Amino acid sequence: MPINPDAVGSKSDPSDNSWTSKDAILYALGVGCGTDELQFTTENTQNVPQRVLPTMAVVLGTGGFGAMGSIGTFNPAMLVHGEQAVELYGEIPVAGSITSVGEITAIYDKGKGAVVEISTIANDKASGQPLFKTTMSAFIRGEGGFGGDRGPSGPRNVPPEKEPDHSVTYQTRVDQALLYRLSGDRNPLHSDPAFAAMGGFDRPILHGLCTYGFTGRALLHALCDSDPAAFGSMEGRFSSPVFPGESLTINVWRTGDGEAVFQTTGDDGRVVLDGGRCRFG
Repeated sequence: MPINPDAVGSKSDPSDNSWTSKDAILYALGVGCGTDELQFTTENTQNVPQRVLPTMAVVLGTGGFGAMGSIGTFNPAMLVHGEQAVELYGEIPVAGSITSVGEITAIYDKGKGAVVEISTIANDKASGQPLFKTTMSAFIRGEGGFGGDRGPSGPRNVPPEKEPDHSVTYQTRVDQALLYRLSGDRNPLHSDPAFAAMGGFDRPILHGLCTYGFTGRALLHALCDSDPAAFGSMEGRFSSPVFPGESLTINVWRTGDGEAVFQTTGDDGRVVLDGGRCRFG
């Protein structure tokens, strides 16, 4: 059956996930942390307690993706990750367990494709309290034209016409995707040259959520004094693939008390993560 717009409101079954100190370190290494960020990359440095990068929420709360089963059949190869947001209700612990439930919160008809939005709430199993919320949108090519609402359009979180208040450049490794995939996303598009070629790329591309994690690190250090407890939320739209080995430059403009907009660009200056907004405080 085609995409079913009546699936809005459908929820996934509850899904449990647990992580350890090692998982938190592996995620941090996967998004570029190293010896100058020991609070995220080791558990045994004197007077530096281990902490967790806020963007690790995107790899912990994936159980809600099960809600996609309610929208109808489609070719998974036609699905592209469009946007991603995270909202933190508290600092992610170094080790823990969550129960997450995803909900289809919107389905839009874009003509050439459909946009499906899923929001997932993750509750800490020990306390029962919500720990974070993730929201992702997927663009599914060839599944539009069903007569539904087109949804919002146009630029969002546009940077002001001035120099950024902060500009941070990180160099990704040529093997960055091989390290990042160990946090859960084993899609061969990011590791197998032959599979990448079938997708039209001359070599494997970096995970969009890896670029997202690099960007989150820059926001954490520039806006939150490197304190994960001060990181409130982050959203952005993926606008161009990134290849491992590229540099990523994150430009940040403060727009108000506890709020900023940002863009991430690749080696050649093209925007790879757009429409970005971060809340902090």
